[in-house]
Amino acid sequence: MTFSITPLPRAEIPDLLEMIRELAGFEHLEHEVQATVELLDRALFGPESVAGALLARCGEELAGYAIYFFTFSSFIGRVGVWLEDLYVRPAYRRQGLGRALLDQVAEIAAQRDCGRFEWAALRWNRNALRFYQNLGARQLDEWVMLRVEAAGIRALAGRNQIASL
Repeated sequence: MTFSITPLPRAEIPDLLEMIRELAGFEHLEHEVQATVELLDRALFGPESVAGALLARCGEELAGYAIYFFTFSSFIGRVGVWLEDLYVRPAYRRQGLGRALLDQVAEIAAQRDCGRFEWAALRWNRNALRFYQNLGARQLDEWVMLRVEAAGIRALAGRNQIASL
């Protein structure tokens, strides 16, 4: 099969959202999807866009996507890239498309002179973990991922008692 990978066209945000929902279903996290076309449009194309997205096609059919954003490491003093999602539809798996999407994000990172390329994978997804390890990625077992949801963010922000200096 012949694949093509291009930056997400704004008009195809609804298709991206459909695949985000597919990924959430695969990960048993469909209850966590709050994204809408409007939210994705603002995040990817708004005046203060915060992320980028790539679409993969096999002919005219959408086959997968990658979403990434830039980070910063104080230790290395350089920008990095975080791979938020890498998804290949089941019919297109095991044909090199996941690797091609990852390579394309790595190319973007190289162009930006990124010092790191990072992502997370679910512990139970052994196929993904093997795939990433075969690419040379190392698992960072010493780090614990932490998260505060929107309500927690508001609660933390409301506790700010420090006056401006």
